Amino acid sequence: MSKLDTELSKGTSFMGLQLWVVICFCVGVFLCMFICLLAMWVTCQRKYSRRTKYPLSQIPNVPKDIRVDSVGGPGPHNYIAHPSATSNNEPSGNKSSGKMMFQLGVNKSGDADNVSQSSSMYERGCKSQSGEEGTSASLWKQTSVPRGAMGSPFVGLPETSHLGWGHWFTLRDLEEATRRFSKENVVGEGGYGVVYKGTLINGTVVAVKKLLNNLGQAEKEFRVEVEAIGHVRHKNLVRLLGYCIEGTHRMLVYEYVDNGNLEQWLHGDTRESGVLTWEARMKVLLGIAKALAYLHEAIEPKVVHRDIKSSNILIDHDFNGKLSDFGLAKLLDSGESHINTRVMGTFGYVAPEYANTGMLNERSDIYSFGVLLLEAVTGRDPVDYNRVANEVNLVEWLKMMVGNRKAEEVVDPNLDLKPSTHALKRALLVALRCVDPVSEKRPKMSQVVRMLDTDFPYREERRNRRSRTASMDGESVSGSADMEHPAL
Repeated sequence: MSKLDTELSKGTSFMGLQLWVVICFCVGVFLCMFICLLAMWVTCQRKYSRRTKYPLSQIPNVPKDIRVDSVGGPGPHNYIAHPSATSNNEPSGNKSSGKMMFQLGVNKSGDADNVSQSSSMYERGCKSQSGEEGTSASLWKQTSVPRGAMGSPFVGLPETSHLGWGHWFTLRDLEEATRRFSKENVVGEGGYGVVYKGTLINGTVVAVKKLLNNLGQAEKEFRVEVEAIGHVRHKNLVRLLGYCIEGTHRMLVYEYVDNGNLEQWLHGDTRESGVLTWEARMKVLLGIAKALAYLHEAIEPKVVHRDIKSSNILIDHDFNGKLSDFGLAKLLDSGESHINTRVMGTFGYVAPEYANTGMLNERSDIYSFGVLLLEAVTGRDPVDYNRVANEVNLVEWLKMMVGNRKAEEVVDPNLDLKPSTHALKRALLVALRCVDPVSEKRPKMSQVVRMLDTDFPYREERRNRRSRTASMDGESVSGSADMEHPAL
């Protein structure tokens, strides 16, 4: 020990200090540096956590509590923000389709900035974007690009997403896009919150759904919609582009669909601009049938929308139908025949067995689709108390008319060009099978797609064109052998 003490007591060249003093000084400096670095790391972690970590595990997995709406009555879902005439700007190469879809002229004074859209109200505006049909991948194609936008809605935006899909927007991003959520940008509102039209920094036009934080309702709404359609892609589903989770704010960012919704075309202000033709109506309904077939039969767990109605069917400039508003949706595993839940939906569209028992499965959506199809055929509301007693309920009135062999009298009187008898009977047959009171007798949506697609107006034209092509090829090879069996 005396030798060690002697060594430690020796002087050093560092300011003449003893060796033990120098050692203590170095150890002290090292400890101070370590503590500073540790404090800096903790501070950075807290800032990062405060900014990005709002995990979905914090969102309670509870059923959505929304009242049953009444069709045609006053309420938040009937709000129209800025009604105006529809713009007639059509994509290049689609002039003929525009003539087919309209029976009346379209007012050219429409203003894209004064039109309305929401997930369950009225939509208008700039060009829409649609994803690949029936895929859950993150890649998608863009059928028409908004003015000033690039090839993808995410080009030029930071690549950040802690949910594993879509784009994570900050509150500041969406404030800038919507001009600080100005009233001029409101395009729809209801019990769930407010929808704003916004333009991202890369020029992409979007619809921002700002959920009201009423007793955790925003948390429920956010979780339901994210779980239902966050990962799926289909050209007949309104695409959920991203989200904002910041503090108490919960917002969803959708593609902006630009040409109104089916309720507006059948009953609303676009009737002043033009009447949706029979072909256009069937095209929209066929697209929605494909979307439901995808949700019910192509993904796991299957998605039951639970609120199929005309105001939730958006229409783009090519007259493709897009299913929107998944706030009431439920997920159903393959091993479950049904789930018990509170009765929610819109009066007139709700399946009778679901309304009576609360037992929900995909057949409830099929019934609602049948009512939607009857609404498109007749131009009538599912429930209309302004009519005589035996015509109030659309389904019951239609059954009575068909039973009395008056099927041709149910067609929407606003249609100048009536459908063929065969096309009308096919549509009514499909609709009546969908609204069968015995749920087990209703067809699957994939069967509905096949039945509707059989009479889709373009199919015969495609057949004729392909037949002519096959005939020309056959003449150059072996005469007319191919004409007897044209390619389908």
